[in-house]
Amino acid sequence: MASGDGIQIPSRLPLLLTHEGVLLPGSTVRFSVDSPRNMQLVSQRLLKGTSLKSTIIGLIPNTRDPEQDTDDLPSLHNNWPKPHYTLLITGLCRFSVTSLLKERPFVLAEVEQLDKLEQYMTPASEVVTAEDGELGKLSHKFYQAALLGMLDMSVPVVAKFRRLLDSLPRETLPDVVASMIRTSNKEKLQVLDALSLEERFKKALPMLTRQIEGLKLLQKTRKKSPDNEKTVLSVRKALERKLHRAKMPEAALKVCLKELKRLKKMPQSMPEFALTRNYLDLMVELPWSKSTKDCLDIRAARTLLDNDHYAMDKLKRRVLEYLAVRQLKTLLKGPILCFVGPPGVGKTSVGRSIARTLGREFHRIALGGVCDQSDIRGHRRTYVGSMPGRIINGLKTVAVNNPVFLLDEVDKLGKSLQGDPAAALLEVLDPEQNHSFTDHYLNVAFDLSQVLFIATANTTATIPPALLDRMEVLQVPGYTQEEKDTTQNIISSYTREAGVRSLERKLGAICRAVAVKIAEGHTVTKTEALSPENPAQRGDKATPPEMPIMIDHVALKDILGPPLFEMEVSERLTLPGVAVGLAWTPLGGEILFVEASRMEGEGQLTLTGQLGDVMKESAHLAISWLRANAKTYQLTNMVGGPDPMEGTDIHLHFPAGAVTKDGPSAGVTIVTCLASLFSGRLVRSDVAMTGEITLRGLVLPVGGIKDKVLAAHRAGVKRVILPKRNEKDLVELPANVRADLDFVIAANLDDVLNGAFDGGFPGTAGTHTQPQLSSKL
Repeated sequence: MASGDGIQIPSRLPLLLTHEGVLLPGSTVRFSVDSPRNMQLVSQRLLKGTSLKSTIIGLIPNTRDPEQDTDDLPSLHNNWPKPHYTLLITGLCRFSVTSLLKERPFVLAEVEQLDKLEQYMTPASEVVTAEDGELGKLSHKFYQAALLGMLDMSVPVVAKFRRLLDSLPRETLPDVVASMIRTSNKEKLQVLDALSLEERFKKALPMLTRQIEGLKLLQKTRKKSPDNEKTVLSVRKALERKLHRAKMPEAALKVCLKELKRLKKMPQSMPEFALTRNYLDLMVELPWSKSTKDCLDIRAARTLLDNDHYAMDKLKRRVLEYLAVRQLKTLLKGPILCFVGPPGVGKTSVGRSIARTLGREFHRIALGGVCDQSDIRGHRRTYVGSMPGRIINGLKTVAVNNPVFLLDEVDKLGKSLQGDPAAALLEVLDPEQNHSFTDHYLNVAFDLSQVLFIATANTTATIPPALLDRMEVLQVPGYTQEEKDTTQNIISSYTREAGVRSLERKLGAICRAVAVKIAEGHTVTKTEALSPENPAQRGDKATPPEMPIMIDHVALKDILGPPLFEMEVSERLTLPGVAVGLAWTPLGGEILFVEASRMEGEGQLTLTGQLGDVMKESAHLAISWLRANAKTYQLTNMVGGPDPMEGTDIHLHFPAGAVTKDGPSAGVTIVTCLASLFSGRLVRSDVAMTGEITLRGLVLPVGGIKDKVLAAHRAGVKRVILPKRNEKDLVELPANVRADLDFVIAANLDDVLNGAFDGGFPGTAGTHTQPQLSSKL
């Protein structure tokens, strides 16, 4: 549009219509070409053998809606991208349109050049003289303002811009500077419309002044005060002193000093500044060399464990052994203890007691539901919101490097797309590896060998074998009724559990009920119950209640409601075809009823009760063994034949069908139930049993003997049938339980049947083969 010396624009020009911006003489701008009319101009006038650099076209703002240009050519409705060109256009001079020659396929017009090229000769930096008048003063003022706007720029940019201003003629100065200023197209059009040079200076000078004020304000907000700089500098120096005083290993100190060096060169406004600062703060706070001194006294430890935890003799003995060895050898790479038992038996509180015994800090890490390995190993610092793992966070919390860490519910770790946290624990719990544990956030090794790790779990079945191999499992069985409390009625009727949590809740309910009566000031005597018939409950004002308050069975029913559990074993064994087994669950031992019935049919066996594959196999084994020995044991079918299954269908049911049941412990119970059904004899109402069988009639050992026997004891059973190879497990039972129960040790199914039926079972070797144990163990 504008031209240099000797350049004269043609009288006819193709016009490029643009919606994007305003092109001023002396400036270079990129324009996008995608409308049909402009595309025709480019393809016919710019791309057909003519050099683009020497092509002169007219550029004018298009005031019409850009969508209207699509009417010039038929539109193509498809998914292909539109044709598109980008033109780099330099403004030469101003022109005006005198007449429009044609509009299709592109606009062609008669034009008149407006800028006088011979005027462009005065340098913009020339000193103002008296002859210059108002125009000279304006141009000099404009030049000085443009130089003032360079204060916020870097030195190379200032030098380049200064050379540009000095080389520009005075006449092009307002156009070039106006094109560089951030302003609206409307204001740039006002500069373009100004034909006289003096008018151009007047239009562009306010725009330049406004830009300079904005730059000054931005510079002022970015400028750091000397006090702030001193504060940042002092913080960095203090951080460096803390790093040296942290007594961290040489490798960790080297990494921290490198990060500190980067921090010193980093502007405080950068996001990475805060991330690096947080990292260094964490490294300073970690207890690299800070520890507590063990104050271990085995006698005091024994007293403390006995005071805190009733019973649990085997567990306390193993803990004392562990503590005694640590007292003799402080730098011991000891085993990782894992307490396995039902909920509420005191696993977590034992870990807290160990910490008190050693005089160490205690920290509990709940692992239930954790399914991301980053919870253990931390996140890498490249991620937004990264943080260290729970192990490093725990060390930061306790501020010592030798605490007692309780890894609670280690059997409830999950697995997801974010990795396997159980696999991440392998390094943590390996005494041969955890001296150089590397958290992803720290990215340097931290010594965990002084940390005492204790894990808890309800069952070992869901713990990965590799992780289980790194831990020493200590079974924590459930409590007997005598170990819990002397409140037999609450325990037997309302809280049939292995632990003591439900018992604690029931006792709390009783205490709250009594507290309400005391707070109301009602009279409750030792023999009166808290019942609706009590006058005190009718709101009668009386003297304060007498203490202590007696809670009898009537008051117990009023407070806790009807009994939740009843002694139902004898009531269920009133017909042939019913036997009582013993099962183990993560919540402790339970009694398991097995019921069988027969009807005329085709010899089919039906199993119900949410049974797993092992239980189904045990049922088929029992049927096969009984059919093979039917003559020996005088078993018949419904029509009196020798094969118990001939013309007979058997339905074997395990009640509580909503509960999944599986495991190798119900074989002897199924045999006893079916033997009762086929013989028509009742199983003893006070016997329960556990054990697995073979096809030849041998009784195999099972696990969880203590939990199962305690469940039988809670249910009022008097005789328990156990496999012979489980006889060694009876030594773990409390003396009072052994005194209350008779144990039948069974090597084969003959022993089982003789112990399960009064007077023995027909066809067995006789009752003299039944080894019974009174409770002399």
